[in-house]
Amino acid sequence: MAVDTPFKDLFLPLELDYEKEMKRWEHLFQVLNEPEPKIGHTPRTDVWRKNKSVLWHYPAKQKKYGIPLFFVYSLFNKPYILDIAPKASVIEGLTNRGYDVYLLDWGTPGYEDKNIGLDTYIEKYLRTAVNRAIRHSSADEITIVGYCLGGTIASIYASIAEEPIKNLIVATVPIDFTDYAGPDKWLEGFRNGDINFDRFIDVYGNIPSTYVEAMFRAVSAPIYFSNYTTLLNRAHDARYVDKWRRMNKWTTDQVPFAGEAFRQLANNLFKENKLVKGELMIGNKQVDLNNIKSNLLVISSSNDNLVPEQQSLPIMDFVSSEDKTYKLVEAGHVSLALTGLFAVVVDEWASTRSNPL
Repeated sequence: MAVDTPFKDLFLPLELDYEKEMKRWEHLFQVLNEPEPKIGHTPRTDVWRKNKSVLWHYPAKQKKYGIPLFFVYSLFNKPYILDIAPKASVIEGLTNRGYDVYLLDWGTPGYEDKNIGLDTYIEKYLRTAVNRAIRHSSADEITIVGYCLGGTIASIYASIAEEPIKNLIVATVPIDFTDYAGPDKWLEGFRNGDINFDRFIDVYGNIPSTYVEAMFRAVSAPIYFSNYTTLLNRAHDARYVDKWRRMNKWTTDQVPFAGEAFRQLANNLFKENKLVKGELMIGNKQVDLNNIKSNLLVISSSNDNLVPEQQSLPIMDFVSSEDKTYKLVEAGHVSLALTGLFAVVVDEWASTRSNPL
């Protein structure tokens, strides 16, 4: 005898369109097996090299400003996220708007680079590259643009720089490490000494790229894994697939982190928060953010899952800049660059501060 229940409509026979599902999976496998997409479309020339690092120059399509932009990117990732696709490229967007752009590509450190520290990167690489860009551009001043950890490095450099920095722009920048993204146990472990990278670095020399990727996967979960599910559902959308493949290439294309630099980063910033305490030393120079007098633009992303706003905002109180702007935009940590939005935000602020020709 059939019995009606209030739950009978919850258990309907599963109707599956097998032909549609097969096409969906075929699209997925096709995408995953295609050659990697080409990146780096904007014309450029190298103007300086040191060890693995290269200073790239991207000339303005039609020069409109006398002060060039100098990009400092993170040591964790490769900088081609800034020039990842036509019409979505940050660098292309800025050169099209009339800026000469320079980008310091740190390169991929090998085992022989394990003793390179933050002080070496800043004093021997960044400072020299900035001077080279100033000479190459015949400019009297320069604008430093730092993204993510590149913004932290740019801020440290600007506080001890003797070079003529007219403007400092930092985006999604970690400055105050009182709190940061990641499991609470990581933060607790750093602070009480349970997590210590010194022995690891002594053994490995550098932080291997696979470990760097694993760290970002842990911090970003489940986003790092759900992207494949999204691809399965949208593998038929050519426009989406193109963006997905470029983003996926970049997120899995990590670089090793020079051991000594990571040791300093972990101990001096993550653990002891010396930058905001005024206790950080670069070589024999004390880093004091109060020394920064350049025009300042700080950009945070409202949906940033790696660098929350509270890590960036404190720099506004530390610097001595009379002209300083804080801007919160609707974007994620990576989508700010991936969509080219970063170029729009930079241009809106920098256009009146870059000596229009």
